[in-house]
Amino acid sequence: MKLRCMIVDDEPLALDVLETFIQRLDTLELVCRCDNAVEAYSCLQSEHIDLMFLDIQMPKLTGIDFLKSLAHPPKVIFTTAYRDYAVEGFELNVVDYLLKPIAFERFLKAVSKVSAPEPVQSGLQAAPVAPAAVPATYAEAFIYLKSDKKMVKVMLSDVLYIESLKDYIRVKTETKEIISYQKISFLEEKLPTDKFLRIHRSFIVALDKIQAFSATAVDIGKSEIPIGRFYKNDVLQVLNQNNLLES
Repeated sequence: MKLRCMIVDDEPLALDVLETFIQRLDTLELVCRCDNAVEAYSCLQSEHIDLMFLDIQMPKLTGIDFLKSLAHPPKVIFTTAYRDYAVEGFELNVVDYLLKPIAFERFLKAVSKVSAPEPVQSGLQAAPVAPAAVPATYAEAFIYLKSDKKMVKVMLSDVLYIESLKDYIRVKTETKEIISYQKISFLEEKLPTDKFLRIHRSFIVALDKIQAFSATAVDIGKSEIPIGRFYKNDVLQVLNQNNLLES
């Protein structure tokens, strides 16, 4: 079944780019394209929408204020030219946060978080990731991971990196590590994209814990973590946008 999408953006070029990206994917169907929040509200009243691509900086009513006004919003991916709103996006529990100009590869990664099915395990059942209420601040955000027959609380701000061990993951903090039966791709969907970055098929890292990086690896604590070839371009783009400039 296709995801029914709408685009809300006051820039005609941005509307055209996102429409082109949507048309490339058989899993998506464009239902509405709107250049303001009033049109978007009318579309939501008359159509079933699964996924909304929502610009933040719009005249009269911003994307953030529009989203806050909706009692039952669809899944939302913010699109904006400004990084300053990333924390607010996290607090509103949006799927992802795309910076303009948007590359198709980055668009595809964001959409996969909505369309990708949860992994099906044979035999053992994947350990649950218990959801928590959206915190007031990122410092308060946490998840529970099942480890050694217990649900272990993990503060997201303490996480250094996450490593895939086939059907398990290792979550590394400064003081401990947690091994849980879970797919790294499933956990990736639960993490705020402005705080964590997938840099390799086997590694997700906390952006604020990176001490140094090169074209092939990042340094976190005493660990040197490789950057996968498939992820390299996106990783270096994000790191340089965060002002972690190569010497």
